[in-house]
Amino acid sequence: MNMITVAWIALPFFVGFSIYLIPKLDRYLALLVALLSFGYGLERVLSSSPLTLELLDNFGVTLVVDQLSAYFILTNAIVTAAVILYCWRSDKTAFFYTQTIILHGSVNSVFICADFISVYVALEVISIAAFLLIAYPRTDRSIWVGLRYLFVSNIAMLFYLIGAVLVYQANHSFAFEGLQEAPTEAIAFIFMGLLTKGGIFVSGLWLPLTHSESETPVSALLSGVVVKTGIFPLVRCALIVQEIDPIVRAFGVGTALLGVGYAVWEKDTKRMLAFHTVSQLGFVLAAPEVGGFYALTHGLVKSALFLIAGNLPSRNLKELKQQQISTPIWIALLIASFSISGFPLLSGFGAKVLTMKNLVPWQVVGMNIAALGTAISFAKFIFLPHGGEGKAKPGFWAAMTLLLGGLVIANCVYYDAYTIKNIIKPLVTIAIGWLAYFVIFQRVTLKLPRVLEQLEHLIGVMSLMLTLLFWMVLA
Repeated sequence: MNMITVAWIALPFFVGFSIYLIPKLDRYLALLVALLSFGYGLERVLSSSPLTLELLDNFGVTLVVDQLSAYFILTNAIVTAAVILYCWRSDKTAFFYTQTIILHGSVNSVFICADFISVYVALEVISIAAFLLIAYPRTDRSIWVGLRYLFVSNIAMLFYLIGAVLVYQANHSFAFEGLQEAPTEAIAFIFMGLLTKGGIFVSGLWLPLTHSESETPVSALLSGVVVKTGIFPLVRCALIVQEIDPIVRAFGVGTALLGVGYAVWEKDTKRMLAFHTVSQLGFVLAAPEVGGFYALTHGLVKSALFLIAGNLPSRNLKELKQQQISTPIWIALLIASFSISGFPLLSGFGAKVLTMKNLVPWQVVGMNIAALGTAISFAKFIFLPHGGEGKAKPGFWAAMTLLLGGLVIANCVYYDAYTIKNIIKPLVTIAIGWLAYFVIFQRVTLKLPRVLEQLEHLIGVMSLMLTLLFWMVLA
């Protein structure tokens, strides 16, 4: 199995560069890589024993593939395959598929790393590949958005690298376990880098503009899998080092509330989905023990929602209320919105129930408010008028079949969630959210300031977050 794992890690990079030699097979090779990742991830989900590969024993450079990794790998495989199918009959060049597959392989690398230096290398490759995809249209706007993402990402990884060096200095090892004996500043620097990279709390406010202004398939990749590379090491560290767990949970609650607080007032469909990416990542961090399953569910549903948003006649919710959208597209939107709201029969229900069961008492109120805010936000989609004419892009339904079908199948992972008590609570939450939408949020308009999303303020916020992290670690 070790040789298979090494081959699986190397394959996306080999295929990515091979696409340039045989560009006529670009989409076929890219889809093959995604399908092989799906097979590998599924085998690891079903396997009861984790796989460990020691690369450099003396430095703690280690790869670990367990069930947590497997859920993230599955997410990456399904989302990448859906994006490739969505672009199948488009005019995307071999360059696009090359960067997509290199991004896919780099993301998988993060999900199996168990040391800080390997994570650093993989995250830097991800930054470059993501930048090239964001800037793919070559417009002034796309290039600026890509450079903004790259600049913020590089600043964050500079903090992270300093922390990784301090961990090695304290333990002569880069392994995640080294955080237990690491100095305060090492933990603060590493968390600063990962929180920013993952789009968590105020240091992640670069995310809404980047995700909303990227092309539709790129937005699906960024929100579905790329941001999870920032939170995966946090989840892993919380499970390994007990002292880290409360800090990760606290940021989970904070980012869940922050994201949903913006989303309930947002009138732009893609910006609303971007803010909900921030919020839903909070659910992954709020209960690290079950974060893998929630990450899978969120990746599928958020990718589907971004692809659907790209096929709506407008991004403006006010305009969408004045015209009927195509009924088939509305049904796809309905299914995805129900799942993220926690409706039974879809995997979002089981993921939310499982997460709520693994919260500690002080998290319960905040996470229930975040769940209520999610129901309010997606009522804006659910109650859009439908029955009009409209044609989806050629690869749309193939991608929807994969993503929405995944939400139905993944619902079987936690079938123990189906008790009377567990079913009633989400339904009541959704009903209250819908009522609040009709009584308050549909009638009231509030434009929240975007000042913290500006580049100069993003860097300032990082400094404030670093101060907060020092205080939290010392506490």
